Parts: sequence; structure tokens; C-alpha cells
Amino acid sequence: MDISVVIPLYNEEESIPELFGWIERVMEANKFTYEVIFISDGSTDRSWPIIEELRQRSEHVKGIKFRRNYGKSPALYCGFAEAQGDVVITMDADLQDSPDEIPELYHMIADEHYDLVSGYKKKRHDPLSKTLPTKLFNATARKVSGIKNLHDFNCGLKAYRRDVVKNIEVYGEMHRYIPYLAKNAGFTKIGEKVVHHQARKYGESKFMGWNRFVNGYLDLLTLWFLSTFGKKPMHVFGFLGSLMFFVGFVAFIILCISKFMGKIFITDSPYFYIALTTMLMGTQFFLAGFLGDLISRSSSGRNEYQIEKIIGI
Repeated sequence: MDISVVIPLYNEEESIPELFGWIERVMEANKFTYEVIFISDGSTDRSWPIIEELRQRSEHVKGIKFRRNYGKSPALYCGFAEAQGDVVITMDADLQDSPDEIPELYHMIADEHYDLVSGYKKKRHDPLSKTLPTKLFNATARKVSGIKNLHDFNCGLKAYRRDVVKNIEVYGEMHRYIPYLAKNAGFTKIGEKVVHHQARKYGESKFMGWNRFVNGYLDLLTLWFLSTFGKKPMHVFGFLGSLMFFVGFVAFIILCISKFMGKIFITDSPYFYIALTTMLMGTQFFLAGFLGDLISRSSSGRNEYQIEKIIGI
């Protein structure tokens, strides 16, 4: 199979038929073999019945229905697990991503041998409350990740070599950082393509700009820490703990010397309590690093989701 199109969605009943019809025309015009995997992330409208109707008329349609809303990352995780195409393309269901971009994205992966190609919506049709946080977020993500050539980490329109999606773990809200996840997994040929961005045709955006901005920074810090110390937490907590304990211990020795010289009573000095607190905090940091090493990356059930129905898979 040439292409798997993975589409996470939440309450997009108006746009689903139009989007699939558009994808279908592009695929047939280019003679691609393909599948379209819709993941209904706890939708409460008619999104799932519409997906079932599309499946009845086209064998290319596949679907996954979550019992409740988990978020975009879990939806992508489950879609990636089922994707069979040599090239996997993700896009949003709100018609703001154009399926006309699919052929060129496919050729960048298949012929130019990119591992991942991220869309870049150079000209956006979004309100300032969404575009300004996005610019600040992307600037920080470029700095932290070291992927200097990407302008839009969070663009939903991306193309991947199949090996990439099978070897990265997208959980929580880490969909914003898939290029960073791919880089950490060893897939370093990451490119960008300027794509057309269309104004939303139906409904309203499910994401508020500043809320996404704040969450994005917290997730970025988490990912940076996990990628740097995820398998060696003792390196950071043990170091900090040892340093704090050493500083507190030295301060305590100095106080003891002063005591024996008859200059002060140890407990009368505020430095005694500072030194004691520092030593205790250092011990706690060290123990946190030790425990972190024991449980590192052993969390079970992190990517287990309640799926109500599956069709075509």
C-alpha cells in the first residue's frame, strides 16, 4: 500500500464527507493505493455514524472510535499502530489542511528519502490569539530541539516513512513534538514543505491559543527532560542532591569549628538551620534520583485506551 492517511477528529460531522471525497479524488487521480483511518476521539455528534456510512461505500475507509475524549496524541498513536502504507500522512479533519498536498508530500518521502516532512502554514487564516502563541512556541521548540529548519512543529499536515511512526511513542499531548520524538529515535532527515492553509469552513476551533501555548511549553520541558535524563534520572537528581548535601555539610563543619573555638553556639546561628535544610534536601534529591532509576520507563498501561468500535481493520 502506498499511503495511509491518519485523521484524528472530534465533532467534525460537517467536514468528514467533504474531506474524504477530496482525498478520494486526489488518490484516484494519482493512482495511489491507500487507506484513510478516521479516529473519532470521543465525538458526541454524528461523526462516527458518518464514518460508518463512508465505510459502507468505500473499502478504503477504516475507523477507530474511542469511548471518551482522550486527545489528539492518543488518537494518532492508535492510528499509527494500524497504518499499513509505506508513507503515512496525518491531517486534521476540519478542512484547513488541503489533500492536494498529498502527492508532493508522498514523493518527498518516497523519492527524496526524507524520514519526516512537516507542513509549514506560512500564510495562516487564524486569529491573533492563535497565531502569536504559535510563533513563540515554535521559536522555543526550534531552540530546544535543535531542529532549526522547521517553522511549524505543530502543523497537523505531516508525512512520515512508515518506520518512523512504528518506532516513536506519541502519548499525553506529545503530538506537538513528533519531529523531536523522531529525531530522538534516530530519524534525522527531517524536511519541511510550505502548504496551503484554508480558513475553517465549519464549526469552531477546538483549541484556544494561549491555553495551547502554556501546555506546549510544559510539554516541551517534559520532553527535553525525558530525552536527556529519561533513562538516567540519577544523573540530574543524584548530582543536585550530592551538591546540596556537600554544601550543607561543609557549612555544618564550619559551624562546628566556630563552636569549638568558642565563638558561637551552633543552634543560635540561622546558618545551622540553613545547612541542616540543605543536607536534608540533598538527601531527598538523591533518593528521588535513585527511585527514578528503578522505575525509569517502566510505566504500564500508558498507551491503553478504551476503544468502543473498530471498522475495516
